[in-house]
Amino acid sequence: MQIGMVGLGRMGANMVRRLMKAGHECVVTDLNAQAIAELATEGATGASSLADLVAALTPPRAVWVMVPSGAPTEKTVTTLGGLLSTGDAIIDGGNSWFKDDVRRAAALRPQGIHYVDAGTSGGVWGVDRGYCLMVGGPREAVQRLEPIFRTLAPGESGVAPSPGREGKASTAHLGYLHCGPSGAGHFVKMVHNGIEYGLMQAYAEGFDIMRHAADEGLPVDQRFDLDLADVAEVWRRGSVVASWLLDLTAIALAEDPRLEQYSGFVQDSGEGRWTVLAAIEEAVPAEVLSASLYARFRSRQEHTFGEKLLSAMRKQFGGHVEPKQ
Repeated sequence: MQIGMVGLGRMGANMVRRLMKAGHECVVTDLNAQAIAELATEGATGASSLADLVAALTPPRAVWVMVPSGAPTEKTVTTLGGLLSTGDAIIDGGNSWFKDDVRRAAALRPQGIHYVDAGTSGGVWGVDRGYCLMVGGPREAVQRLEPIFRTLAPGESGVAPSPGREGKASTAHLGYLHCGPSGAGHFVKMVHNGIEYGLMQAYAEGFDIMRHAADEGLPVDQRFDLDLADVAEVWRRGSVVASWLLDLTAIALAEDPRLEQYSGFVQDSGEGRWTVLAAIEEAVPAEVLSASLYARFRSRQEHTFGEKLLSAMRKQFGGHVEPKQ
């Protein structure tokens, strides 16, 4: 299938590579000409502008937008809306707020342009592991784009469907899911990231407790000088707290046991805030998710080992680098 990709950053470029490896034809553009040229040497068709990208695609077109959320996505979608035609589709694979998706879909609908939101999880590892995709949009558009989603998703990857799902018509076990109309995909991804905040905070606090187990203020017979990298490694095998986040924690601690390369200044990318706002609007208690968000705010004033571990996890899964202070 042919698809255009706008934005060739950490994830966008790797998504193009995964698609091309499976035989899809990719037309790519970015503000960075070098990024375009690099993918062109790997088989993609480079385009110097959005207009050139659209001209290189055959109707009905599909354009995947992988640029920072907020103003860059808004500008890109608006510009594409003026270039595309009835039956074409815009897929926003970034981390947009679901309410913006609902608004953009409504604005494009009179032109007959489909707006699809694809919550995308997988980070810098997705080129090999695949990307978990949470999709929102008109059913006919999502069905047309299914070859793209199927290629980007991890597939079963050795994980059998959960018992009790026999005979259920769903693609969830393949790593992608049509969640509902425009906005539903990013809504599910928003909550996914809110949960991620809570999981990361739990690991960070637990390892911080273990790090302080050797403190001199404790009774001598209750002090434990633990090898945290080994603890993370053993938990990866057979433990109920095993997860990919724990895998990444183990990698970070093996590389830098004291996490000296991290200050503990932890950014939030927006989804945690939006998840808490949704919880407030729905009057749903979300104590853990809220507390994990506030912990990130606090990390910008004082830094603990746990917050260094949060920062290390973010770098491991998404390539996020701490801002210079």
